[in-house]
Amino acid sequence: MSTRHLLYLFRRAPHGTLYGWEALQSVLVGAAFEQQVSLMFVADGVYQLVRGSDTSATGIKNFMPIYQVLADYGVSQLYVDQAALADRGLDQHRLWQVTDEETGRDLLNLCDTQQLQKVLATADVVFS
Repeated sequence: MSTRHLLYLFRRAPHGTLYGWEALQSVLVGAAFEQQVSLMFVADGVYQLVRGSDTSATGIKNFMPIYQVLADYGVSQLYVDQAALADRGLDQHRLWQVTDEETGRDLLNLCDTQQLQKVLATADVVFS
């Protein structure tokens, strides 16, 4: 099986819909098949990474802590739109810490628009 770069684009907040949870399940499936998996958080999707978020009041499983262990599933990078964070009054210190425990490498990459466009261009498949 050849390895492909799968990029999952998160554009919606985690509350009120199942989009975030279903997308995260899809990420884990892609990683299970040993593909190169990356995630990109833009617009309201940056809320997916806010530490301490809790979806239990909405009746949706609180899935955000799973982001902390994505490296264990072979997820290589998480790209975060810096402008989207700033527009929402957030910064990196409010986000989950996502590191590869083996290497200690931080998987969160804060990116400007040009960097995000380059990542999108390198992906073999983009799931939105």
